[in-house]
Amino acid sequence: MRNRYFGLAALSGATALLATSPAWAHAQLVSSNPAANAAVAAAPKVITLTFNEKLVPAFSKFELTMPEHGGMKVPVKTTVSTDGKSITGTPEAALAKGAYKIVWTAASADGHKMNGEVAFKVG
Repeated sequence: MRNRYFGLAALSGATALLATSPAWAHAQLVSSNPAANAAVAAAPKVITLTFNEKLVPAFSKFELTMPEHGGMKVPVKTTVSTDGKSITGTPEAALAKGAYKIVWTAASADGHKMNGEVAFKVG
């Protein structure tokens, strides 16, 4: 009987530690400019993705593609902001009218990589 109580106490303690562990946190996209599924009249000169926590710059970036053209990649230079919570991308040339997809990868300090996509249209 005594061993059962010690086992339950150990299990409860382990559960409490895991539930409060920072390893459960992951970088999540909280906003984008252009916004997800937006139709913008003018092509953006800068694209920004904002996250809920600080990112590791070496493992955080995005690519810009044109799904209507077989997923053709559009050259874009990305950087992580000084506060570490956003990725900014500058297309190397003006974006033409059409559909675009931002395909992002973001790694947070806990070592977890998250991926996602944001679609928008120009024109």
